[in-house]
Amino acid sequence: MHCVDVTGGKVVRRVVSHGLWFAVAFGVVGCSLFGKKEEPAGGGAKPGAPAVAVPAPAPTTVNTSKGPIKLPVPSTPRSWADARLQAANRMVLANPDVIYTGKPPDILLAIPVLTIELNADGSVKHIAVMRYPSQARETVDMAMAAVRRAAPFGDVSRLPKPWKFNETFLFNADKKFKPMTLDQR
Repeated sequence: MHCVDVTGGKVVRRVVSHGLWFAVAFGVVGCSLFGKKEEPAGGGAKPGAPAVAVPAPAPTTVNTSKGPIKLPVPSTPRSWADARLQAANRMVLANPDVIYTGKPPDILLAIPVLTIELNADGSVKHIAVMRYPSQARETVDMAMAAVRRAAPFGDVSRLPKPWKFNETFLFNADKKFKPMTLDQR
C-alpha cells in the first residue's frame, strides 16, 4: 500500500464521497506507522540496514570457586543440534567446579532430564523437569542452576519454534555432571 499525501482537499473529498472512511483511516494510520522516517542530521542509515540497531551481547561473567570466568559471546546457532551443542559447551565452561569431561561411569548417581525453553535472544524463559532421578533429587536443582549460569545460549529467533530443547545430565558419585549432548559426538 502506498502512502498518499492527503493534504489536498480533492483527494479527501473523493475518498469521503465514495463512503470509504475506513480506507482513509487505515491510510492515515498506515502512513504514520510505516511511512518514511526523517533521517537524522549527519547522514542516514545504509540501504537494507535494520531501522533499529541491536547492541551486540556482552560476554557473561560467572563467579566460581576458581574466580570469575568470562564466557565468550554465544554464536547464533544454525540448527537445534548446534544450539544444544553450544549450550552443553557453555554449561561446561560456566560450571568448572561441578563437571567432569571423561567417560561417564557405568553406574551413575542420578540422571535428571530438563526441558529448557528459551527466549528469542537465547536467555532462559523456563526450565521444566522431564525426569526426576529416583535418588539424589538435589541434582535437579544443581542442573537447573548450571543451565542458568551458562545462559544466554545465542540468538535462536531464526530457529523453528518452539524454542526449547532437552538436556540429560549424567551425575557421577561425586555429584559432578556431564551434559549427555557432549557424550553423543
